[in-house]
Amino acid sequence: MASLDEQVRPGQRREWGRWTYHLALLAGAALFVLLLFRADVAHLVDIWWTSTTYGHCLFIGPVVGWLIWQRRSELSQLTPAAWWPGLFVVTGGGLLWLLGESATVALVRQLGLVGMLEGAVITLLGPMVARGMLFPLAYAWFLVPFGAELERPLQQITVSIVMPLLDWSGIPASADGVLIHAGRYWFEVAEACSGSKFVLAMVAFSALVAHLCFRSPWRRTIFVIMSLIVPVLANGVRAWGTIFAADKTSIEVAGGVDHIIFGWVFFAIVMAAVLAIGWQFFDRSPDDPAFDPARLSGAPRRRIDPLLAATLAVAIAAIFPSWSGFAGSRAAVLPAQMALPDITGWTPVQQRTAWSPNYPGADAVLLRSYRDGEGHQVDLAVGVFARQREGGKLGAFGTGVLHEDDRWIRVADLGRIAGGDAMRLTTTGPTGQPVERDVATWYRIGDTLTPDMRRVKLETMKARLLGQRQTAVAVHVSSEGDDPRAIAAFVRALGPVDAFADRLTGQR
Repeated sequence: MASLDEQVRPGQRREWGRWTYHLALLAGAALFVLLLFRADVAHLVDIWWTSTTYGHCLFIGPVVGWLIWQRRSELSQLTPAAWWPGLFVVTGGGLLWLLGESATVALVRQLGLVGMLEGAVITLLGPMVARGMLFPLAYAWFLVPFGAELERPLQQITVSIVMPLLDWSGIPASADGVLIHAGRYWFEVAEACSGSKFVLAMVAFSALVAHLCFRSPWRRTIFVIMSLIVPVLANGVRAWGTIFAADKTSIEVAGGVDHIIFGWVFFAIVMAAVLAIGWQFFDRSPDDPAFDPARLSGAPRRRIDPLLAATLAVAIAAIFPSWSGFAGSRAAVLPAQMALPDITGWTPVQQRTAWSPNYPGADAVLLRSYRDGEGHQVDLAVGVFARQREGGKLGAFGTGVLHEDDRWIRVADLGRIAGGDAMRLTTTGPTGQPVERDVATWYRIGDTLTPDMRRVKLETMKARLLGQRQTAVAVHVSSEGDDPRAIAAFVRALGPVDAFADRLTGQR
C-alpha cells in the first residue's frame, strides 16, 4: 500500500505544474503588452526616476511583489484557471489607453496600460486567484503618477496656513496669490512647495498601513483621512519655518535649511508621528492570513484554454495602438507661410515683449506686438499644430502660458476677458520691481473654439478617434502693466477668434 506521502506528491506536482504553466503564459503575455506600449513604459519610468513628486512610485512595484509573496501559502491552495471574461478587462484597459492617446493625456494612457496588465492576470489566473490578490492588484494603480491637479489648491492652503503663523510670530507679511512678502524678502509658494509630493506619498503609504494593520473599515478610513490632513498642516508649518528662518538669518541660510531639514527629513518625522498615533489603534497583525483560501476554492465557469487566452489577450491589446496609429496620423496641410495680420486701429511695433508662450513641438509659433492711438500695447501670440502628439501638444506640463521653471509666476485668475480664459502673471523687472502681465487664452480645435483645457482634451480625443481634422491653434492676447480693457478692445478689432485661427491655418 502506498504511503500518504506518495499519494500526495503526484497531485502536488500537477498543481505546481499548472501554476508554472499559467505563470509562464502570464509572464509572456505581460512582456508582449509591455513591448507594445514601451513608449508609455519608458515615460512612466522616467517620471518615477526624475520627478521628486512621484519618486515614491519607484517603491510600488517591489511592495506589490512583497504583498503577493506574503500570500504565497494561501495562493498555492488555489487552482489557476484561464477565464475568458477577463478579456473584457483587457479590452476596457485598451479602450482607456486609446482615449488617453487620443486626448494626448499620459495619465489616462498609463491607467489603461495597468488595466490591460491586470486584465491579463484575471484572464490567465482566473477570478478566484485574482480575488486572493485583490489588494496587491488594487495597490498597483499607485504605479500611475496622479495628483498633479492638487498642486494649485494645496498652494492656496499652504498660504492660508502660513499667513496666520507669520502674524503670530510677529513678522509683517502680505500675500498676492502664491507670493508672500514677509519681512525683507519675497517668497513664492511654488508647486514644489505646495506639499503635493508629501500628500501623494502619504496616500500610498497610508493605504498600505490601513490594509495591513486594521480590520475595521472605520479605523482604516479615519487613519487614511488623518494621514492626509497631517502632511498638509505640517507642510504649512514647514513653509512658515523657512520664512521665519530667512527673517531671522538670511535667505541663503533658510534655503539650505528648507532643502536639508525641512524637506524629506521633515516628512519622515511626520510619517513617524502619524504611525505613532495610529499604532495604538491597530487591530490586525501584519502576519495574519490575507484571505481564507477555503472561501475561494472551486473551479470558475467560462473557462478557456490558457494558451488561447494568452494569445487573445495580446491580440486585443495590439488592436488599440494599431487603430491609434491609423486614425491619429492625419495631419492638416498648413500654409507654407503664416503671418499675423495688421489690425485696424492698432499699429505693429518692433519692441520685443518680455513674455512669450512655450510650445515645443509646434509647427509654428508666431508673436507680434501692437499699439493703439492711446499708447496701450498688446501682444498677440499664436501656437499652431497640424496635429497634436506626444512631445507636441496643447496643455502639456510646462507648455502654454507658463514654462517649466519660468521666471513668470501665476498670481491670480481673472475669469473671462472677451471670452478668453485670463490670468495675471508677475515677475521681477529690470529695476527689481514686480511687473504684471494679463494673458487671455483661446484654443481652436477642429471646428471648436474654447478657453477650457478640458474641452480641448475632449475635442482632441474625438478628432483622433474619428479621424477628423486635427488642426490645433492656441491664441494668446496679453498686456503688460496695462488696463485689461485693452485686451478686450484688441480682440474686438481682431474679429472672431475662430475665424482668425482658421484664416491663419488656411481653413478659410
